[in-house]
Formats: sequence, structure tokens, C-alpha cells
Amino acid sequence: MNIRTIAVALALILLSGAIHAASPVVVTHEKDIVYARKFGLALTIDVMQPAKPNGRGVLALISGGWKSSNAPVNPANYAEFLDHGYTVFAVRHGSQPKFVISEIAQDIHRAVRFVRHNAARWNVRPDRLGITGGSAGGHLSLTIGTKGGPGDPNAKDPVDRESSAVQAVACFYPPTDFLNYGKEGFDGAGTGTLKNYMKAFGQKAETPEGRQELGRELSPIYYITEKMPPTFIVHGDADKLVPLQQSEIFIQRAAKLGAVVRLHIKPGAAHGWKNKGPERALMADWFDKHLAD
Repeated sequence: MNIRTIAVALALILLSGAIHAASPVVVTHEKDIVYARKFGLALTIDVMQPAKPNGRGVLALISGGWKSSNAPVNPANYAEFLDHGYTVFAVRHGSQPKFVISEIAQDIHRAVRFVRHNAARWNVRPDRLGITGGSAGGHLSLTIGTKGGPGDPNAKDPVDRESSAVQAVACFYPPTDFLNYGKEGFDGAGTGTLKNYMKAFGQKAETPEGRQELGRELSPIYYITEKMPPTFIVHGDADKLVPLQQSEIFIQRAAKLGAVVRLHIKPGAAHGWKNKGPERALMADWFDKHLAD
């Protein structure tokens, strides 16, 4: 296991025509910790801790198009969370097309359970965990927010006995309702702007009946309850891959059911804009508020 202490000097950030120098964040970075094995593959997390940890954790999902990159994890990408004292768990999951979305979601449940079971190892409170991600990672974050729950008390592996619930969610531009994708009644499970992700949905997505089944099974919007953890979503109003409508209808339904939610709209932003530092700072503030005692 490779553990090393590094000083991460954040790059100069170009924002609104002005360049700001960021302060360095001193981080302990523990790499490639195996949280699960499936079909001979090791699923791993990297753990990053700031110089002054606050005893709370954020799971950051490495996920785009329901694929998880094996590129080295850069702590600078999580500077806003580290600055606030959060221990960050960067989670890699099984990727499509080898695994479909429903299987990938189970990896995230396992990751939360693993972190909770080993929380004392990193001096993190097991009842103070948040989760974040963007796009597919946002979808998976909301999946945990709406479907996370108790483990199997009879499981042989003690990790699987733990809960996969989190206490707060903050994510970017997530798909939320594949049955009403972009407009009411449009089936988006592997069609429309998501046609290039057909394999992520699996063979069921090849028929209208299968897409209807998948649309309900995989859409976080159908699992919202008033007990859902406080949830913050950031979305650009020029997003053509994941329409802003996806976040709007999720927030509307959640608010109607009495959940604590907030939507921050970034004017003129398309899908996956480069400098997300200001928005991650808002997410860190959200975690400060909702992971506090």
C-alpha cells in the first residue's frame, strides 16, 4: 500500500477573466485500497486527508458515462472539500459495457459500506458521510441518496452488514428520470442524447418494454421520500446531454414530498464545464451545513 504525504499546490484558476492563486492543501494520500472484487477485478478507492480533518467523509465518484477512469487521482480536484476538512474517498467502480448500470450501482453501495465499516481507520464518523459526482456520477450519487439503506445482517462479510445510506448529497448535472428525459413521456434509456450509452443499460434497452422497465428501475426520481438526505444539485442551463429539466423535476418532486433540496443553475453552462471550483465550494458549504452535529 502506497501512503505518502504530499503538498498539493493548486493550479492558477482562470475565472471570469481573473487569475487567482490558491493556497496549497497538505494531504495524506493513500492509494488503491481494494473495497471489493468482482469477476477477478479489484475495485479501489483513494483516500485523501487534509492536514486538519474535521472527522467527516465525502465519497467522490469517479464516473463519466458510467465508466470509471483508472487515471491517477489528483487531490487538487477535491481541494474545496479538503479545504473544509473533509476526508475524501475517490471511488472507482466497474465500467460499462462490461457491467450495466444496475451492477455499477451495487459497487457504490459496497463502497459506502466499506467506508462506513472502516471509518475508524481514517478517524471519520460513520454517521457523517456525504457523496458527490458528476453526470453518471451524479446519477449514482442520487441513486445512493434515494436507495441507500441497511445491509444484510446475515452476510458473511461484515462490510455487507453495514448501511449504504449517506447523510448528504451534492452532485453535478445528473440524469434523474429516464422515462421523461428532456420532456414528458420521452424514454431516454439508451435513446435520444443517451443513444451512445445503450450498452450501459444492457439488452433490456433494445425494446420499448425493456426501456420502460429500466426507466423506472434506474431513475432516482421514483425512489424519493421525505427521509431522503439533504440534496444539492448544480446544473448548467445550456446542457444538451443531460437536460436541466432532469434536475428541475427531481427537485420539484423532492420538495413536494418534504425533502431538503436545493438546485443551483449555472447560466450559459453546457455539460461538464472545466472550472467547477466555485460550485464545489458551494457543495462544501452544503456538506458543512448538513454533516454537522
